[in-house]
Amino acid sequence: MHLIIPFAASHALTGPEVWVGLQLPQLQALLRRLKRQHVLQETAATALHLPHERLQAQALGWSLEAATLPWAAWHQAQQGGHSPAPQAWMTPCHWQVGMDQVVMADPAHLRLTDDESQQLLQAMQPFLQEDGLQVTWHSALRWHAQGDLLANLPTASLDRVIGHNVQDWMPQHPAARPLQRLQSEMQMLLYNHPVNDARDARRQHTVNAFWLHGAGMLPADIPAAGPTVTVSNALRASALHGDLPTWRQAWQQLDATAVAALLEHVLSTGQGQLSLCSEHTAHTYSAVPGAWHQSITRLFKQPSPAAALQALITI
Repeated sequence: MHLIIPFAASHALTGPEVWVGLQLPQLQALLRRLKRQHVLQETAATALHLPHERLQAQALGWSLEAATLPWAAWHQAQQGGHSPAPQAWMTPCHWQVGMDQVVMADPAHLRLTDDESQQLLQAMQPFLQEDGLQVTWHSALRWHAQGDLLANLPTASLDRVIGHNVQDWMPQHPAARPLQRLQSEMQMLLYNHPVNDARDARRQHTVNAFWLHGAGMLPADIPAAGPTVTVSNALRASALHGDLPTWRQAWQQLDATAVAALLEHVLSTGQGQLSLCSEHTAHTYSAVPGAWHQSITRLFKQPSPAAALQALITI
């Protein structure tokens, strides 16, 4: 049993007020039974993807150093739609244009309806097809793209870009040049689209761009269904927006549920793993044999939850 917790600590949440009074009794009991055995640190080559994504990819048998993590192809394979073609997720989004940067707003805040999303995709289809992209509607904020244009195209995770300057994360690969042109065409197309006119009249953010993520081809020699790993997104939204009260509340709820379940599993089986992740680092703790556990707990002071979490954002 392996529990991965993204945004267990965040560089958007710093200062003593983050940790004061944060009670996580299940995590504290769990850390007493585990030993930190692996540290995953972001490098320039792996910065496009978040550490928790790389851990999940590793559990699936993919390379930790892979330039692409083909989440769209993997998801389709889980649904019985395995295809050797390059695939990607396409998310309609709003770029906030400032004086010196263009910032990605959280697509979830668009509250885009299914009907609005489908109308926008329908308008974009001729341009997408002209570039050899077959795009099908999956949900309001997630369209499935397929085409040779997506082969070996490193794309940044959506969560890597939210709240940041999109120029820092735009694909620089030569294969991205047609996509950069497509982005410009879509901005012009969407500017006067009836969906956006109606949204603007309601003082809602318009959809003026898209973001490709999870691109690539599923490794042919790796089974699509890997080992079962639980990735909790309970802390994601509050961390992305620096919402400390909500983040602390979500941590306490997570401690009482998923962390408590892992603790029970470790106590009953002697096995289990916990990965605590920030935006740039992941620490993986594993259960240790009972006799060794007793010896190391006598010799070393086990980290408190606050210390273990702070270690994820200590430079």
